Amino acid sequence: MNRYPLWKYVMIVVVVLVGLLYALPNLFPEDPSLQISPATHEPLTQADKDRVMAVVESKSLPYKSISFDPEMIMVRFHDTEAQLAAFDEVRDALGSRYVVALNLAPATPGWLRSLNAKPMYLGLDLRGGVHFLLEVDMKAAIDKALERSRTDFRNSLMEEKIRSRGIRRDGNRITLKFKTAEERERALAVLKDDFRGEFDFSEEDRDDGAYIIASLDDNHILALKRFALQQNITALRKRVNELGVAEPIIQQQGLERIVVQLPGVQDTARAKKILGATATLEFRMVDEQGDPYAAVSSGRVPPQDKLFRERNGNPILLKKRVILTGEYITGAASGIDSQTGTPSVNITLDGKGARMFSKATGENIKKLMAVVFIETKPDGSKVEEVINVARIQDQLSKRFQITGLDNPREARDLALLLRAGALAAPMYFIEERTVGPSLGKANIEKGFLSVLVGFVLVMIFMVFYYRLFGVVANIALTLNLVLIIAILSIMQATLTLPGIAGIVLTVGMAVDANVLIFERIKEELRLGNSPQASISAGYEQAFSTIMDANITTLIAALVLFTFGTGPIKGFAVTLSIGILSSMFTAIIVSRGIINLIYGRKARLDSLSIGGVK
Repeated sequence: MNRYPLWKYVMIVVVVLVGLLYALPNLFPEDPSLQISPATHEPLTQADKDRVMAVVESKSLPYKSISFDPEMIMVRFHDTEAQLAAFDEVRDALGSRYVVALNLAPATPGWLRSLNAKPMYLGLDLRGGVHFLLEVDMKAAIDKALERSRTDFRNSLMEEKIRSRGIRRDGNRITLKFKTAEERERALAVLKDDFRGEFDFSEEDRDDGAYIIASLDDNHILALKRFALQQNITALRKRVNELGVAEPIIQQQGLERIVVQLPGVQDTARAKKILGATATLEFRMVDEQGDPYAAVSSGRVPPQDKLFRERNGNPILLKKRVILTGEYITGAASGIDSQTGTPSVNITLDGKGARMFSKATGENIKKLMAVVFIETKPDGSKVEEVINVARIQDQLSKRFQITGLDNPREARDLALLLRAGALAAPMYFIEERTVGPSLGKANIEKGFLSVLVGFVLVMIFMVFYYRLFGVVANIALTLNLVLIIAILSIMQATLTLPGIAGIVLTVGMAVDANVLIFERIKEELRLGNSPQASISAGYEQAFSTIMDANITTLIAALVLFTFGTGPIKGFAVTLSIGILSSMFTAIIVSRGIINLIYGRKARLDSLSIGGVK
């Protein structure tokens, strides 16, 4: 009556062993460490490693290990005190050519990492890190949209062979001038068809010509703001993920602000560089007739041109009209040019960008085209430099290659920045906070203590009240905690203080199923049923009640996850996982242990369950 088939025992053993294996990495705490990387595109050398070691050893700072590769030097320490002391010394000794950042490096053994067993991530409140509140410059987003629309207006009229006598911006409006009212009517029909829903058009007659006034529609302005906010969130998320910051929190706050939390990052300057440095490209034609040196000496630049500098410092005149911008780039990968053997970046455009680029390059074959690299710093300043000038030999389309980069590292960085995408509008840091690793450590200790106290009190109650059955329930409860940690680790979920609260609640709820089962067994015994029949009835009859109670709680957890923000989601995740794992351990695992103890006994007179007379 109370016997499991062999496959059920095998399943329980396999689940328990896998759970233990993937929960094990959480026993290895992360090492406080220093991460040294070059501020330029030059790779690190063995001499750089020796300099770092010399600084650390000269100050008698104890460290665990030091690793080195051309991209990064990692120095691990035993505690945060040594880490913080070394940070100031190493940063002062190396100077501005290097970026020295505080980090927490995983200490999981190699054999566990080979099985893809990793510890779960810890949130900002447990691990420490940086918190930023950024505000999106919506005025700049609208200005950018208007400039783009002005170019689109001109292109639409050129395609229909309609000549305008000027297209200029007046605040949030675009004014188009025509020689005659007939030309204006033709242009108005084209613009209303191409830009329906974006602009409100009105006509105006003046002494010097016929005018069209295009004003942004209110609904379109709202859509532009929403797009700018979401585009910035997407770009930030891609940037942070590609740069290797584990489990960042990047979310909208209100209509113009973005909250960014980077767990494990302690260097706010480095974090600002990660968030604020965005890059894009512009493709412009070279003014081969102009004299850039004369423009520099006289200070007068031709009205149709703009003055830039090449990487070697030489001036160059480029046309004001931009052929293509980085917003049309959908893919970027670094590589090596097969002809010259120099670093390159392979660019992929979207459909609209490919059509624009194909048309522009087809019209300018045998002419010089320049690639302008534009990087926006966190303080809002811009660096613009011409990285490549080449003669167009053929019509280009969706995929092409740019060269002129100094080294492979620069090519990789440029490809990364282009993949992450340009920000739709500038952002400004209006709030920043740093949560120190010592505070995170205190939170972990308090959270662990809360779980431990709740766990021990439940165990004592179960053993006292249910005797041997209480011991079985405690074993199931222990395995439940192991499985929760293992699942969180496999999912690479982020554990926060609310998440720990969910685990504490799960500890109390997990034992409820066993209480229902054991009380039903005691009820059957009081009715005079045999111990074996009582065990069977207890597990079978209590199952529907347990299922109903857990499903309603699971629905509540799913609602919290769907509509909640970051901390509430963390609570909902651990609660949901705890409910599912507790049903497995409280029903299947506990009955398997009870079956092993009592199921094979032919004659059974009593059960060690307590409280039955």
